[in-house]
Amino acid sequence: MDSTEWDARYAASPELVWTGEPNRFVVEELTALPAGTALDLAAGEGRNAIWLAGTGWQVTAVDFSPVAVRRGQQLADERGVSVQWQVADVLDYVPPADAFNVVLVAYLHLPAAELTSVLARAQTGLATGGTLLVVGHDLANLTDGTGGPQDPAVLYTPDRIVTSLDGLHIRRAETARRPVVVDGRTTDALDTVVVATHS
Repeated sequence: MDSTEWDARYAASPELVWTGEPNRFVVEELTALPAGTALDLAAGEGRNAIWLAGTGWQVTAVDFSPVAVRRGQQLADERGVSVQWQVADVLDYVPPADAFNVVLVAYLHLPAAELTSVLARAQTGLATGGTLLVVGHDLANLTDGTGGPQDPAVLYTPDRIVTSLDGLHIRRAETARRPVVVDGRTTDALDTVVVATHS
């Protein structure tokens, strides 16, 4: 979907399209890190960016939907945290070099060539010692999980992500289970989680 379609999707709901709480793998992987500078690419309504800001990080959140960014700004104001918001398409956005201690790419589902390009630019924004965290719906979700896109071409596998991270040290690369409630019962969504560091 393009930014206009995402604007329409966000505008159609009076509530947050996504939960206001951070993704479990973001919390799991980033809680122990000392607060620094963070970049959240395709931040949507900002749930992860706002959580990071609330724990002391200086956060830049980038998304191509002005409606999502306005919602993120409102939620950040309600929670009393400061996030630097930027309306930009991650297919064009170039982060400042070596500027971020953490770069987050969560649930950005694009054709392989486009995702590889985004991840390559994301790496340039990592400071020495910085962490890149990539989380997204796993290909196995089509047969063994629930939710997410149904197009295999845009789904993740750990190997697909790792091959796009040339030169980084891979600390974690796996398909992980994420419990979700569907129709009143708890089931598992399957996510790719990759954590890499820039040495």
